[in-house]
Formats: sequence, structure tokens, C-alpha cells
Amino acid sequence: MPEAIISALGCYVPPRVLTNADLEKMVETNNEWIMQRVGIAERHIAAPEVATSDMAVEAARAALAQRGIDAKEVDCIIVCTVTPDMFFPSTACLVQERIGAKGAWGFDLIAACSGFIYGLTTAAHFVKAGTHKKVLVIGADTMSRIIDYTDRNTCILFGDAAGAMLVERADEPGFLGFLNEIDGSGADALKMPAGGSRLPSSVETVAQRLHYVKQEGQQVYKFAVTKMYETCKALLERHGLTPADVKLLIPHQANKRIILATAERLGMAPEQVIINIDRFGNTTGATIPLATHDALGCGKLHKGDLVLFAAVGAGFTVGANLWRWAY
Repeated sequence: MPEAIISALGCYVPPRVLTNADLEKMVETNNEWIMQRVGIAERHIAAPEVATSDMAVEAARAALAQRGIDAKEVDCIIVCTVTPDMFFPSTACLVQERIGAKGAWGFDLIAACSGFIYGLTTAAHFVKAGTHKKVLVIGADTMSRIIDYTDRNTCILFGDAAGAMLVERADEPGFLGFLNEIDGSGADALKMPAGGSRLPSSVETVAQRLHYVKQEGQQVYKFAVTKMYETCKALLERHGLTPADVKLLIPHQANKRIILATAERLGMAPEQVIINIDRFGNTTGATIPLATHDALGCGKLHKGDLVLFAAVGAGFTVGANLWRWAY
């Protein structure tokens, strides 16, 4: 069977920055409270005319340019998002046309904050099955469009960004394994209630602000701390590995306390964990490629390193991937 590697990475972050000082003018909060609660100092917000597909296209182009290939070589495009431009057509269709990936197929994948890991898992299996040579996985979210900036508990958390990884066929192994799961019992803990077939858009749903993210913070926090650790530990054990064998843990960036608690329970040193939530907030589908980009930029990630990606998201969704970094 062919092997699958991550051969390229590209990211896009909108230039506008929303700081904690800015939020202090918008809602009852303060910098100290935000930093202690989640560890976020600032986040980036897309301009009104910029949609999720626009950011996804920029990230995709950056990844393809790094690899030095034309978009026509891409077999499949997976866009991991909870903020598509519209319900249909899929964001993947919009990206495919814009980047000129003639002949590619694709789809949107909705798994909230675990979306990018689910996308990587899917792409790796497409490649290892021998049916695809190159799959472009994009995590992109314009969370600012579904955030209630009168809700102090959620508006501090999220930012906008996009990241893309190219997964392709190789002789040497890159993708080593995965452990993903869902737990629908937590569906009400983190959701956007209105806009779907259960509660279609209406004057009443808009007036009740039901088209924004709603979160039961304590329930989400407790689940995330437990499952992030358990999933990482189980995946490593499945492959006969320990946390000491891992060069880097690159987790979803939802809350600094969740990340630190996971690392501590795994027995991982601070230098083994990538945290950049302070500069970007929670960008949902984009957090893992953004954090990986930072790991490369600061010289913490090199060819041959063992990388553990992990995330917990709304649904609840849970995921972890093990990769041997290829470049």
C-alpha cells in the first residue's frame, strides 16, 4: 500500500486585530479576566466583504505554492468548516473553481473544532487506499459572523483564519494512525441553535439571537480536558509509544488551560506543546494548521519528527492523529 505524508502547508490570517482592550469597550469584560480564563490576548477578524471561501482560497494557494505544483494536480478538496459561505453549494466547490483545480472533487466536512483532524484522517485514507495522489485539506472559519458580541462568555474566544495542508502519496510513512470518536450526548453544550431544518430562520429566531454560538462553558471544559488526554494516551498506547516519543503535541487552540492540563496529565514538557491561542484565539477549523505553521516558523518542527494532533469540538467530536513530519 502507498504511504501518505503531509507535503505542504499554507495559512491565511486576516489583518484586522481585535484585542482584549477593544472587547472591554464592547462588553463587560477585562484583559485580566480573559487571560486567566482562556489565555487569549488578541484575535483576527475578517473584513465584512471577506467570506470563509476567500480565506480558504488564500490558504490553499499558499500550500500549493510551497509545494510548487499547479492546482490541477489536486485530486480532492476537503474544506473543514462550520461557517460555510452558504449551505449549498459547498465551500469546496467555490474553492475548486477559484484555485483552478480542474478535475478535482470535494466536499465540506462539519466536525467543529475537530474538523481539521477528521479531514486529515479522511485524506490519509484516500491516499493510502491508492485512489488519490494529492488531497488538499483546508480548515477555514469566519467565526466572527456567528458570534454574539454582547455575550461576554463567547465573544472573547473566537477569531477568523484559514489553514491548508496537502496530503499526498509517498514511499516513506507519514500518517501513522488516528483515533476519532463522537459523543452526541453533548450536542446541546455547544451549538448554533437556529438556521437549520429543526429551527429555520425567522423573525423570531433573529430577535432571540439564536443564530449565534451558544455554549455551556463548564460542561465543554470538563469534557475537553478529559477526552483530549484520554484520546492522546490511547492513540499512543495503540502504537506502542509514550509521550516521551513525541516531539510535539499540536492541539486545537480553544483554551490555554485545557491545553496545559492535557500536557500535564500526559507528562509532556512545555517545550513539547505548541500554544498560540494568545495571538489568534479559537479559529475552529484553522487552529491546527496555524499552530503547525508557528511550530515550523520557530524551528520546533523538523523532518522526521513525530507529531501528535488532537482536538475536541462541538457535537461532541474528538480526534487525534499521529504523523511523521515529512519536510
